[in-house]
Amino acid sequence: MSRIAATFEALRKEKRSALIPFVTAGDPSPAQMPAIMDALVAGGADVIELGVPFSDPMADGPAIQRSSERALKHGVGLKDILGMVATFRKRNDKTPIVLMGYANPIEHMGYAAFVSEAKKAGVDGVLVVDSPPDESAEYLKALEGSGIDPIFLLAPTSTPKRVESVAKIASGYIYYVSLKGVSGASHIDTTDVEAAIARIRKQTKIPVGVGFGIRDAATATRVAGFADAVVVGSRLVDEIANAPADAIAPRLQALVREFRAALDNLARAA
Repeated sequence: MSRIAATFEALRKEKRSALIPFVTAGDPSPAQMPAIMDALVAGGADVIELGVPFSDPMADGPAIQRSSERALKHGVGLKDILGMVATFRKRNDKTPIVLMGYANPIEHMGYAAFVSEAKKAGVDGVLVVDSPPDESAEYLKALEGSGIDPIFLLAPTSTPKRVESVAKIASGYIYYVSLKGVSGASHIDTTDVEAAIARIRKQTKIPVGVGFGIRDAATATRVAGFADAVVVGSRLVDEIANAPADAIAPRLQALVREFRAALDNLARAA
């Protein structure tokens, strides 16, 4: 069983939702990533999503765009990020790591080389934002037998046919985008999101996580009431941007712990 599957299985038995923090790899600097990743785990992260910085994002709002710019100023590339994961794996063999980014850096490295190096580093899942199911055959072929889960996005605009396509090929978890637009927006309609998750569940048994627009514990709690995972990104990235360098890790740990406590309180009340 993969690390992602084992994590969700354990959480299912405990009737808890997964907390998945997103940070951009190399933000604000590569030197701070070990402390940042350890802080996320210490705060209660079940899975870590590492964003691969990219100069021309399509789905990222201003906060995550700026985090990519900070990382790119340090020259952070895909090989550097795989090195960060490999270093993390020397300290932590339990917490799944998912890389989230765009196709260009992977295609530049080459699918086969990327999958080989990602597996060697200890990557557990890959979410390529601009690689929809009907354009992912080569990418999926490269991932076969690697143990790395291909994770796909669904959104409020996804057609029933797209939901069916993703349900057939995704593994690990499905990432549902809670709103129309880019990451970091607020005021998601959790009633609409809950209805969408119910429709997705009719076509798949794999976990469904919700992200884009979850910026506080109250919203996370509402989403955890019907989703298998809650993804928090822009709120954490803002904290990285605004905290003094020596306070970033402790502030992230405290913030993740706040989200974790909210989800666990919901589980205890169920």
